[in-house]
Parts: sequence; C-alpha cells; structure tokens
Amino acid sequence: MPKKQPKEQEEIEVIASSGNVYADTGHPNPEEAMTKAELAILISNAIKRKKLTQKKAAELMGVDQPKVSAIIRGQLSGFTIDRLFRFLIALGMDIIIEAKPHTSRVTSAHIQVIQSPSFKRIRAIA
Repeated sequence: MPKKQPKEQEEIEVIASSGNVYADTGHPNPEEAMTKAELAILISNAIKRKKLTQKKAAELMGVDQPKVSAIIRGQLSGFTIDRLFRFLIALGMDIIIEAKPHTSRVTSAHIQVIQSPSFKRIRAIA
C-alpha cells in the first residue's frame, strides 16, 4: 500500500479579537449586544444557582416561561438592558452602576458588566 503524501498546509489568517464578538462581526450596536449577552449570562447563572425551573423563574421575573427560555438561549432582541436589570433584581441580585472618566487613549469609552465574586451584585461600568 503506497504511503499517503502529507497535504500542504494552508496558511490561516488570524485576526486578534477586540474582546467583543459583536464588534468583530460588524453588529450595528456591539456595546449594547455584548452588555445584553453578559446580563443574560448572569440571569441564567442566577436561575441555576437558585435551582429554579424556567417556569418558577418566569413567575419571579413577571414574564412567561418562553421569555425565560429566550434569555437563556441568548435570543435577546426583544429585551432592553433596563428590562434585563429588572429581571436580575427580581432574582435577588443587587445592581451597582459606577460611571467614571475614561482614561485610556487606546480604547474608547465602553460598558462593562462585572459579576461580583460573591455573586450577589454586578457592576455596570460606563
């Protein structure tokens, strides 16, 4: 049986990420999309931590179960950041918003969602 010749390897272009997949893929509002995604992760984590069913979480959040499912699956177009904040509060999370002057000359001002190590509060930094 003849030996197979190794295939020539193609060069793959690698592009460094900006840290925001939505910005990297040309989303029209990447900061908002990333913030919503990060908040949805916190909502999902809070539901898991409390061992809630989607139905029970929906009752606490004041919505129907399909909306909870949509959030967990990352389908966030029907939700505002404010509404996601209210869901976190309904799930027993504190939200702290801290605005500070942007000092970097390399990056632009941005929003950042940070989960507290104690998982009892988050900070949105703008």
